[in-house]
Amino acid sequence: MRKILNDPQAFVDETLEGILLAHPDELRAVTADRRALARTDAPAPGRVGIVTGGGSGHLPFFLGYVGRGLCSAVAVGNVFSSPSSSQIHAASVAVHSDAGLLYLYGNYGGDVLNFDTAAERCRAEGIEVRTVLGVDDIQSAPRERAESRRGVAGLVLVYKVAGAMADRGASLDEVERVTRKASDATRTMGVGLSPTVLPAAGEETFTLDEGEMEIGVGIHGERGSHRGPLEPADAITDRFLTEIGTELDLTEGRRVAVLVNGLGSTPLEELYVMYRRVHRTLTDAGVAIGYRLVGEYVTSLEMAGASLSIMQLDDELEELLQDPAGSPFFRQGAAPVGDVLTTATAVGEEAATVDVTLAGSRSALRDLLLAVLPQMERHREELRALDAALGDGDLGVTVAVGGAAVADALRSLPDDLDARSILRVAGDAFATANPSTFAALIGSGLIAAGEHVPPGAHLDRAGLVDVVQTAATRIGAQGGAARGDKTVIDVLLPIAEALDAGAGAAEVSAAALAAVAESAGWQSRRGRAGWQQERSVGHADPGSVAVARFVEEVVRATS
Repeated sequence: MRKILNDPQAFVDETLEGILLAHPDELRAVTADRRALARTDAPAPGRVGIVTGGGSGHLPFFLGYVGRGLCSAVAVGNVFSSPSSSQIHAASVAVHSDAGLLYLYGNYGGDVLNFDTAAERCRAEGIEVRTVLGVDDIQSAPRERAESRRGVAGLVLVYKVAGAMADRGASLDEVERVTRKASDATRTMGVGLSPTVLPAAGEETFTLDEGEMEIGVGIHGERGSHRGPLEPADAITDRFLTEIGTELDLTEGRRVAVLVNGLGSTPLEELYVMYRRVHRTLTDAGVAIGYRLVGEYVTSLEMAGASLSIMQLDDELEELLQDPAGSPFFRQGAAPVGDVLTTATAVGEEAATVDVTLAGSRSALRDLLLAVLPQMERHREELRALDAALGDGDLGVTVAVGGAAVADALRSLPDDLDARSILRVAGDAFATANPSTFAALIGSGLIAAGEHVPPGAHLDRAGLVDVVQTAATRIGAQGGAARGDKTVIDVLLPIAEALDAGAGAAEVSAAALAAVAESAGWQSRRGRAGWQQERSVGHADPGSVAVARFVEEVVRATS
């Protein structure tokens, strides 16, 4: 791993510290951990606040578009991982005025879960929140399931439209309307030529042979729709235009905005070679380019490759795209920069509290978790590799770091803690340690399961069955998944059934492994793995494997 780093675990925090020190006139931290940032002139009376967020590793995405004529605040996650709902909530409160908030971010499972949770908290506090998702990556799902597509570089054009509308003083209804129109009018395709390396993992997220390319690659290294020999720039660009042209009207008399984006390790010269082809092809077809951007706007650390985004324009969208804007990473027109420097200081969020009910006897559940969770570190590499094949490769980090965080949280609490409190503590600690889709889902499932356990009680077999079933139900509701979708539900429910039938620990473990093996032959239908479509067949679901490995560790600890 050739990177200019100190401690890989501190990579994100040191990046944020450097950005805030370099641009104090434009950005401010609104939490003590610096994971929620806001523009220095926010909030403003009568102006809709636009809150975005996502994983690190994509600069200038997402935090690069916080500024005048752009977004108001951003919540920052670990590399390729969602920010937590608490960080999103803090960003929201920091820029809320009397005009309401618009959440605008890419369609990734962990982001959706945590933004939805933050929105619920805001609404409970009387803050109106609307949501628009970026879903521009046409290779991540077929047209009939366009709402499940990834949000990638096209979101930059949508930020520009939304931010301009908000800074004009438009109502929340109007900001939401035009932002949704901009998102609906935008399509993107990308190509990857080399993988990225997660700083904390030190491993490539996917592999390509010399001279190969991956069409439709995601910005986390998710596999695309086609892998083959590297083609000339014109041929790649023509692929993009042909596919995008099946969904946008690229015929004579139409107007479009064009964004040619580098993924982190592609020379600017090569991007202009692509733009040249785009420009000539569109103008030859009688399509006018009313707005254009060429450069690195959404990256994936050191991934080589590029993407093409096109937005179909009408007069309203084109006018908003031309409005001034300014952030440390984006400049257009005469947007004021540095004219308002607030005296706001970073504020720490109160730690999540849990009602602790003492049961009067030592908790076997707490003791078991303290014995098992540290052992999940041994599965880090296996889970990383499985996740890299179907997703972004961060599951190993999520499980290892999350398990350690839960163990740390439990050690600080009484040894006679009741099961209700243990599950709530575990859910919160796992969800926030390395926020991601898997972390958010498992955390939500554990917290929901805890609510079903009577205060002061410990778990018997019937209670454990109920915990697993309740967690599976909550995870399914949160993730929009059902049995057969090839998700963690397909291993949790067989575990519950084995427990309900009186199986011992070894038999429960065997049931979990059998469920993993069976579902490996299915096509994934949810999350990043679902974007792989038929290419997911033959790959074990990484989250299901994580659960099965946890049960194996339970067997080791109890035998």
